[in-house]
Amino acid sequence: MDCIFCKIIAGEIPAKKIYEDENVLSFLDISPVNYGHALVIPKKHYPDLLSADEATLTELILAIKKIAPALIDSASASSFNLNLNNGEVAGQVVNHLHFHIIPRFADDGLKLWPGGSCDDERLEQLVERVKQLLD
Repeated sequence: MDCIFCKIIAGEIPAKKIYEDENVLSFLDISPVNYGHALVIPKKHYPDLLSADEATLTELILAIKKIAPALIDSASASSFNLNLNNGEVAGQVVNHLHFHIIPRFADDGLKLWPGGSCDDERLEQLVERVKQLLD
């Protein structure tokens, strides 16, 4: 087993666990973006979001909805970002599906990614292509 998160689930590597049920585990990130930064993972190994089944995704979101308010309150944060890096180019470092709950504080220095613009014709082409693929 090479997956560090699977090793945490198996108890082979210690973690600061904040929530656990039959299918979901949440623990503090070892390289936190902000105080209280936590990860929420399925206990079953899925490399990424697109490989997970709907039941697992539902369980993860319901766990996040339970964990986030408790984490935010405990960290004395005012809000949070929920993040998922899906794939290497998107910044996924551990190939085990995981969501980040990042508590946010006033003046914490974190910035959202910059907004951009795109040619309207190109956007319309994208809309049509996505709709075709979803039909």
